[in-house]
Amino acid sequence: MTNEQEKNDTNDEVSLKELILKLREWWRYLWIKKWIIITAGITGGLLGFGYAFIKKPVYTATTTFVLESGDKGGGLGQYAGVASMMGIDLGGVGGGIFQGDNILELYKSRTMLEKTLFSPLDSISKLSLIERFIEVNDIRKGWEKKPNLKNLVFKVENSSQSLNDEKNKRLRDSVIAKVVESIRKNVLSVSKPDKKLNIIKVDTRSFDELFAKRFNEELVKNVNDFYVQTKTKKSLENVAILQHKTDSVRAVMNGAIYSAAAVSDATPNLNPTRQVQRVAPVQRAQFSAETNKAILSEMLKNLEMGKMALLKETPLIQVIDKPVYPLEKEKKSKILTAIAFGFFLSMLTIIYLALSRIIKNATC
Repeated sequence: MTNEQEKNDTNDEVSLKELILKLREWWRYLWIKKWIIITAGITGGLLGFGYAFIKKPVYTATTTFVLESGDKGGGLGQYAGVASMMGIDLGGVGGGIFQGDNILELYKSRTMLEKTLFSPLDSISKLSLIERFIEVNDIRKGWEKKPNLKNLVFKVENSSQSLNDEKNKRLRDSVIAKVVESIRKNVLSVSKPDKKLNIIKVDTRSFDELFAKRFNEELVKNVNDFYVQTKTKKSLENVAILQHKTDSVRAVMNGAIYSAAAVSDATPNLNPTRQVQRVAPVQRAQFSAETNKAILSEMLKNLEMGKMALLKETPLIQVIDKPVYPLEKEKKSKILTAIAFGFFLSMLTIIYLALSRIIKNATC
């Protein structure tokens, strides 16, 4: 056992010694090539400095808001039984279409992004945001040799119009799809900073400060308006039906009241023996008025309950922070970028020299 242990120790010492010798050999080899490595590092540093110098700054516009979804059915449940007596479904009971984080995905939907892209950049020029995006990112330079693309113009007033030319419509839609995809990947970021809270943060990044701010403002406005309208659409329709029925019953009741008065006015000197000509129509009109009065009273209750339910269901969206000038600007540090590029190119050079030596030794 002692001899075997001594033999293993000797092998370990030899292996360690060989490793040190190998490292020393590689160090000498790289030292000989030091000027190549240093030159590569300096070249990388200069490239990094130039890249940071010509790189455009990125502006970030941020909007944060609190979203409260409103009553998820508790309030409506109190009135559903009463309203059902009139054949009206108040709605809102049960889960909604925007449960959980669905609103985050709504911000990234093509419908919302396309609607925002065709919003005006400002009230003076009437330039659309998509045209500004194409201009800022120099996309038209790649269209110079393509007449169909070169002549495409995206105006604010054309956003909802369909083109008669199916070929141009297909081409136009494909450009919009690429712009939307680029915005999803490079411009837009929607998140919840804290999963336990209902605070939503919307960031838009762009080389153009004006585009970043306006796109952020328009997107938040469009999505939040769509969210509120969709959440309350069913209840709004039901309230409108209730209002229409209430107005109809009120009109019938008023008509009955006027009918009773009209009968009296039509027979001012009635023969006492002919009371049927006045009493019967008057009593019939009064009965109709009383009946409609009772119905109207119940419908007014249901209408007010429906309006209260609508208020409970309407989500509250309170903006906390809006993007204001000057926007947050992200500019690459020239020194840090030069160091990073220099280090990276030096490491690539070392790897290249090492692989070249290994291949050369293997072929010898």
